[in-house]
Parts: sequence; C-alpha cells; structure tokens
Amino acid sequence: MSKISKIALLQEMIESAESSLRSAKQILLELGGNKSDLSEKYQKSAKDLGTADSPEGKIVEGVFDGQSMLGSDKNTYPVPANYASKSKLVPGDVLKLTIQDDGSFIYKQIGPVERKKVVGVLTQEDGQYKVITQGKAYNVLLASVTYFRAEVGDKITLIVPELEDSDWGAIENVLPKTDDDDETDEEDDLTSF
Repeated sequence: MSKISKIALLQEMIESAESSLRSAKQILLELGGNKSDLSEKYQKSAKDLGTADSPEGKIVEGVFDGQSMLGSDKNTYPVPANYASKSKLVPGDVLKLTIQDDGSFIYKQIGPVERKKVVGVLTQEDGQYKVITQGKAYNVLLASVTYFRAEVGDKITLIVPELEDSDWGAIENVLPKTDDDDETDEEDDLTSF
C-alpha cells in the first residue's frame, strides 16, 4: 500500500469516527431535551401569531420547524416536502396556511428568518440525509436531495438560520465536481497531517 493511499485511508477512518461522534452527540442532545427546547421556542413564537377566518378559508400562521409548521392554534401542520424544498424554507421561517373550504392547504412564506450559507458534504445515516459542515450535521429533506440529484459525498451549499442553532437546513445547490477536486483531496490528505 502506498503512502498516499495509507494517508487517504487514515483520513477516511478519521472522518468516519468524527461522523460517529457527531451522531452520538446528537442522540445525547435529543435524550437531554435540547431538541424539545427548540420545539418549545418555535411554539412560543407561533403563539404570538394569528388565526383568522377569511372568504378563502381558515388562516393559520405558524413557524416552520424543518418539516412541519407549528401553528398559532397549537396544532402541527404537515408542510409538503416539495414546497419546503422549492421555497428553501429553514427553521424559524414564518408561514401562513390557508385551509380552504374543500380541505386544501395553501402555504405561503411570510416571514423568512436571517440566513447564512455554508458548504458541506452530503451523507446519509439511518435513512436520513445530512450535510456535514463546520463540525455539525444538518438534516435535509429527501425531496431536496432528489430534486438536485445529489449523491452522498457531493459538496452542498446549504442555507441555515443565521442567528439560531438548527437541526435542519435547506439545499441551495450541489457544487459541480471538477477534476481539481481529486487532486485537491490528495493534497489535503498530505497537508492535513
């Protein structure tokens, strides 16, 4: 085995160990109640929003939590993954849901939170796609992964809330692969030790 391939193997082993540590930390956070703290925060934000009846139907405002809308009426409403992906919703965004008389749900984003963009690598753990960046794993919607035809290992531009910690992000783009990526990876492998 050549020195370069040993270094590449070591780098892969380190990345795998780091990914396992991040997953373990995430499970600890979930068990410790941190996740419910975020949910409580979104519910408190949603409580300050309104509900109303209109000629179009019942209107409920709420806060997007990464997958659903927590409504001002204390109900949780499913947000279609295609809409969330296409609109690049991130946790904390304020939505308006119109529930029409025929039962149709129409969502509209009315209050986007401050955002920032980060670049990371797409992974998959236990059937959930995640983008790992800056030592954190962000969940992403399957609909976004399939829409962008992203594959595990792709570099992803991810949109996340700027001021809040979040477990979810929205895919902005998949960065194109270049021939330089392979050479850069080998150079990084050599210089990272």
